[in-house]
Amino acid sequence: MRRIMLTVAYDGTGYHGWQRQPDKNSIEDVLDECLTKLLKEPVRVIGASRTDAGVHALGNVAVFDTQARMEAEKFSYALNQRLPEDIRIRASREVPADFHPRKTDSVKTYEYHILNEAFPNPVERLYRYFCYVPLDERLMQHAAALLEGEHDFQSFCSAGAQVESTVRTIYECSVRRDGTRLSIRVRGNGFLYNMVRIIAGTLMEVGRGKYPPDRVREILAAKDRRMAGPTAPAKGLILVSYAFPALAEPETSG
Repeated sequence: MRRIMLTVAYDGTGYHGWQRQPDKNSIEDVLDECLTKLLKEPVRVIGASRTDAGVHALGNVAVFDTQARMEAEKFSYALNQRLPEDIRIRASREVPADFHPRKTDSVKTYEYHILNEAFPNPVERLYRYFCYVPLDERLMQHAAALLEGEHDFQSFCSAGAQVESTVRTIYECSVRRDGTRLSIRVRGNGFLYNMVRIIAGTLMEVGRGKYPPDRVREILAAKDRRMAGPTAPAKGLILVSYAFPALAEPETSG
């Protein structure tokens, strides 16, 4: 039995998230169906990140086991001939049989995209959060930098998440503006449920002047979800890449 790793990109607009759900269309369901038909054996993928409905990805990761002798690199080509246009395999490779994407140390990168204009842009409505209130990216960057390092991010976790610890390490949290388009980039060793979307919502509150940047210190110290900003909508979020140091490979996006 071999274990194959896929780098998966998708437009999450038409799906109820990554994870299988009864009577709902998910990314996992589509991958399982295509792989089962291709290999003529039952296949169930294991995903690295269970993205929510409407969230997009350039470099999510999934693994599956198979007895097929096909060259690992060719799985991507074979699957892309069968998958719908809003899902694509960007790479495929063989990994050790005991490799598990959710139980292996990783570095994950997200971006949250914002359109900061007076009126919505219909062309970008599925991929950027529209905000008509002017945002000061300098204030947002000041606040973002305070989130870097190891912290207890309980204030940035949606209620009901079942985790052993809410401590995470953020290697980068930055805000960039290109004209009327802003991007919030967050890179870390792991994320809590809705953590990046809550970070984005909080930084936008700073950007519109509701909070001073240093308020982030108080939010972290409080360990109380009610202290942070709102959860930003899913459509602005993109899972950009994964890197697995144990595999000695570059990040999984291109």
